[in-house]
Amino acid sequence: MKVLITGAAGFVGSHTCEALLRLGHEVLGVDALTDYYDPSLKKANLQHLEGLPGFSLRQADLGELSDAELSGLLDGVDVVYHLAAQPGVRSSWQSGFALYAQANVVVTQRLLEAAHRSSVGRFVYASSSSVYGRAATYPTGEDAPTRPFSPYGVTKLAAEHLCGLYADNWGVPTVSLRYFTVYGPRQRPDMAMNRFIAAALAGREIRVYGDGEQVRDFTYVEDVVAANLAAGLRDGVPPGAVVNVAGGGSITVNGLLGVLEGAVGRPVRVVHEPRQPGDVQQTGGSVELAARLLGWRPRVEVPEGLARQVAWQQSPAG
Repeated sequence: MKVLITGAAGFVGSHTCEALLRLGHEVLGVDALTDYYDPSLKKANLQHLEGLPGFSLRQADLGELSDAELSGLLDGVDVVYHLAAQPGVRSSWQSGFALYAQANVVVTQRLLEAAHRSSVGRFVYASSSSVYGRAATYPTGEDAPTRPFSPYGVTKLAAEHLCGLYADNWGVPTVSLRYFTVYGPRQRPDMAMNRFIAAALAGREIRVYGDGEQVRDFTYVEDVVAANLAAGLRDGVPPGAVVNVAGGGSITVNGLLGVLEGAVGRPVRVVHEPRQPGDVQQTGGSVELAARLLGWRPRVEVPEGLARQVAWQQSPAG
């Protein structure tokens, strides 16, 4: 089977590439290697992939490719994993929004057009729990109202709607996966878990936005990859499906810091900063639909996953 993965050099993308290659699939990765964070980290991710049988990479900005070039990328492709995006809540305000709209909405629409013109068997889109905003109930099911609390969340929901439109109008076999706070080895350096661990290992103060009583549903990257594979390869997934990919349990930031102390073997020092616009107080997703539709449930709990990420950040690879 031939698979296209956008954002192949990224955190989730590189892990997904590896998993598919291990299964014997042919993987074409596409990545722009943007400078949102240090591109050398993405190149290090690619070192795990380059030279593996079945892997090839095209360095390209999807937004700059012509329609014909996008169609060419999908030539002979059975499954598309559209993982590329402009990430982060805090940078999506003010003048930053134009970049988010282009990278997360316009590019997704153009890739869906290319999928419509081709014969791909599945189009898996990496969405986000940010589409829920301040949800009214927890754990939050896929039928809950969507009211994003940040411009980033707005762009992810808009792209989700596009996936639904192309499924309804043209039968494009889309599946949108709403990731809940993914963590693990190769996590982006701007993400909270990475920052907390780096500060704890170096004996620096950990900066926490707000009082630390925010609740997050952390999902280990190995579990996310398993959901990706099921969404792309499992039979019987209806076009336009939207599915939560969540850790199956929630913890406060303060509780997480307590687990971190145990993982690093010493107390951590915390400094509290003002809450940031766009940060919600709580996330927590129901995974019942994922269990029914994808045969998937999370397996790695926070203490185990955090210990694995600490070990990775302590290693030369981290």
